[in-house]
Parts: sequence; structure tokens; C-alpha cells
Amino acid sequence: MQWAIVLLLAIVAPLLPGWTVFLLSVALAKALVVLGIGLLMRGGLVSFGHGMYYAAGAYGVAFAMKLMGIREALVLAVLGLVAGGLLASVLGMLLARYRGLFFAMLNLALSMMVYGALLKFYWVTGGTDGMAVRQATFGGFVPPAGLLRVAYFYLSLGVVAIVVSMAHRLVRSPMGYLLRALRDNEVRVNYMGGWVEQTIYRVYVLSGGLAGLGGSLVVLNVGHAVPDFAYWSQSGEFVFVALFGGYGHVLGPLSGSILFEFVRSYAYKVSPYTWQLLLGAMLALVILFLPEGLWSLVERRMARRDRWGWSWRPSS
Repeated sequence: MQWAIVLLLAIVAPLLPGWTVFLLSVALAKALVVLGIGLLMRGGLVSFGHGMYYAAGAYGVAFAMKLMGIREALVLAVLGLVAGGLLASVLGMLLARYRGLFFAMLNLALSMMVYGALLKFYWVTGGTDGMAVRQATFGGFVPPAGLLRVAYFYLSLGVVAIVVSMAHRLVRSPMGYLLRALRDNEVRVNYMGGWVEQTIYRVYVLSGGLAGLGGSLVVLNVGHAVPDFAYWSQSGEFVFVALFGGYGHVLGPLSGSILFEFVRSYAYKVSPYTWQLLLGAMLALVILFLPEGLWSLVERRMARRDRWGWSWRPSS
């Protein structure tokens, strides 16, 4: 299924207008952050602070360009992944000990501390003005202006395809099943000898790395890193999309992120002063009638086909 979607996007993208390709690129990049949050949600944990890892990836790219002169797009994406993962590996040693509301609020508090640091150290980070990011190179070459958006799109699409494929394997691995068991009954898993804190720590570091990778791809597309990447509303948006698309399948964050970006764009165009109300109403309807997210519609349809023996679908 995931490879069919990737192939469809790869074929259709060059035929679309430039602004559509840009929105798709940003949506694909943000889907990585949402996927990381979705992995945590599988274990019963909700983070309202993943904006700090998103910002770490974005500013990692900006500093790599400014201080080290690195401009290769794929190298910069990897640096964003490392920046988010390193920050998560440090903070995760504390956060992996907490659950529920304490976990969510501690993430939020730490994210706001990062936001404050990005604002106050203006001589380093540029403060509210942020940091500009130059055009990246692909194999040492800068694509022509007319093809630059398409090049960034294919970079984001390729990275997302690899990550989604690996996440699909992860959720079907022993660690994935252990994570699901932790959500159901952590005490029982602990008594059975399961590595509770170690599993949560590893998934948290992976989640932070995915957020950093998403931040690096977004900043390459946007060309500007700002402190708002670490603000609480940005973190809340990622949780919004995770609930909207559904985190029960690895394609839920991807479909939810793409649909969210387009709906928000059109909602702002139609109602620039009340577009948040439209998005809130949309999420409320999804929670009321599709508590497992929009992707559950696809899951139900495929399950119905399986019941009649028309196709076979592996579980995620």
C-alpha cells in the first residue's frame, strides 16, 4: 500500500502547480514528526513538546550551512536527524521515567525552554528574525529555479518512503508489540520481565530523531528557521494531525498530514479570521465519529474485503 501511494505521488507531482508541490513537500516532512508522535501514542504516551526536536533539526541545518558551509541536501537531512536524536537522547533519560500527564507537560515545559533560548540568544540564533537557509545542492549541483521545488519534493518523498517502510517493520517487530502491550498494561509487562523504560527511551529517541529529520526537510523547503518551530502551538499541531489521520497504521500520519495542510490552506483562504474554528470542528467530528482517525476508513474497507476473501492485507 505505502509503495503504491509513493509511486502515485512521484508520477503526479511534476504535473501539479508549484504551490501544490510545495504544500506536498511540507506535508511529507511534517508527516515524519507526526509519525514519531504516533509511535509514542502506540505506547500510551502523548508529547506536547516535539516542537523542540523539530526546531533542533531546522536550526541544525541552518548552523551547518552557516558555520560549516554544508549545502548537500541529503547530508543536511541526516544532520537534522542526528540533531533531533541527540537532544532526545539527553532529555529522554529524564522523560522516560514519567507517564501520562506528567510526561506530556514535561515535554511541553522543556519545549518552551528551548523556544525561550532561541528567542533570547539572538546574537546566535537571530532571535525572532530566525536564520536564513540557502538553497541546497543535489549531488553538488543546484537545480534550475523551475525544478527546485520538484527536487525538494522528491527528496522529501524518498526519505518518507524509507522511513515509513522501516516504521512498518518496527510496529510488527517484538519492540512494536511490546510498545502496544505497555499501553494496555505496563505493570504486567514489567512483571513479565519486559524492558519498560528501555523500550520507551529507545522509541522516544527515535521519535525525536524523526522530528529533527522532519524539521530539516521543512526548513530546506521554506528557507527560514524561526523560534516558532519550538512553540507549544506547533507541538499541538503535530498531536492534532496524529489524532486526525490516526496513528494505528503508519500511513495514518502521512495521509493526515497531507490532508491537513491542504484543508488549512483552503480554510485560511475561505475564512482568514475563523480558519482555526473550521479545523477545530473538523477534528471534533473525527474524534466523535472516527476515534481511530481518518485512516480507519481505509482499514474498515480493507477488512471488509478480507472478510469476503477478495484480498489479503498484513496487519500493521
